[in-house]
Amino acid sequence: MWRPHNRHLDWLTASPIAHRGLHDKASGCEENSLDAFAAAITHGFSIECDLQLAADGEAMVFHDHTLDRLTAETGPVIARTSVELEQIAYTKGRGNIPTLSHLLDLTDGDAGLVLELKSRFDGDTRLAARVADLLAAYTGPVAVMSFDPSPIAWLADNAPAITRGIVADGATDPEYDELPLGVRLGLRHFTHIAATRPDFLSLWHEWLPCAPSRAARRTGLPIITWTIRNNQQASEALRWCDQITFEGYCPDRS
Repeated sequence: MWRPHNRHLDWLTASPIAHRGLHDKASGCEENSLDAFAAAITHGFSIECDLQLAADGEAMVFHDHTLDRLTAETGPVIARTSVELEQIAYTKGRGNIPTLSHLLDLTDGDAGLVLELKSRFDGDTRLAARVADLLAAYTGPVAVMSFDPSPIAWLADNAPAITRGIVADGATDPEYDELPLGVRLGLRHFTHIAATRPDFLSLWHEWLPCAPSRAARRTGLPIITWTIRNNQQASEALRWCDQITFEGYCPDRS
């Protein structure tokens, strides 16, 4: 297992991390929206969010590869320019799809940011490169992570000052079936570790403890987990990790 740099990562584990911001669809506060991020800041939580690539190479804050679930539009996010995407409103929430620049302007260092690079496991590192450009002048606490080793390995080689992490869940879900068996086994057993050289891991709570988490413990690599939905899950998960990524409730901090 990779032994991490001596980075100052206390911020990553100091506060629970709001999954896609502190969103609440019932009140019109949509996931990955500026409202959700502002709510997380107000409550003193760190923020996890998802990034997708626009047609013009901009980094957009949006989880799905397509627009269908959260907006009245259809089709791939990557088929639209950032200008077009910024004009698209959420169907059941306030506001429009933000860029990463919007999020960085909002937080301005007031909350820790954990940015997940979405990927199709096709070797495309353009999103990683754009995020690295945007973070070059950002001074707040921030980390970048992905299920896909390729963009994280790119960051390790080209922007090593950026804190980077690997997201993993054992790669057993049917959504991985389209990937070659060798790739799936590599994701499960972290054969990419020499290339990605992560500073932390973000692991599915139902996979804990696992071989990668045990190896991380031996080397002092911080571990966060997802997605925790109540205090009971949090209590169990925190036996094996350093901090939770939560959704649908406010964690008990006592």
